[in-house]
Amino acid sequence: MAKITGIGGAFLRAEDPKALYAWYSEHLGVTAPHGCFVFTKEEQRASIAVTFFSKSSKYFPPSQPAMLNFQVDDLNAILDKLIAAGVEVDPKRDEHEYGRFGWFTDPEGNRVELWQPAAD
Repeated sequence: MAKITGIGGAFLRAEDPKALYAWYSEHLGVTAPHGCFVFTKEEQRASIAVTFFSKSSKYFPPSQPAMLNFQVDDLNAILDKLIAAGVEVDPKRDEHEYGRFGWFTDPEGNRVELWQPAAD
């Protein structure tokens, strides 16, 4: 039987896509040379999760229909860089057997999750 084999991308609406790409490039070091961020299979450090949340979940703002989750190699360094740049960073940090999590808010008000996968 044919089946899904992975995530092909995430698609979000933005008020100013070019400015948002530039912001993510400046603050998180990702580039969009072809009009999208591409994370090659060689760059991926862990599996990709797809999770459905109830509409009443408080995990991310109910007014936000989706939340991005980016894999990172050094959660504290990235969050410290964002704080130094004046970005709204949630002081909460979560740690689980599968990794560490932190959150920030991008210039368009989207809550974004960062995940540092646990070491193998």
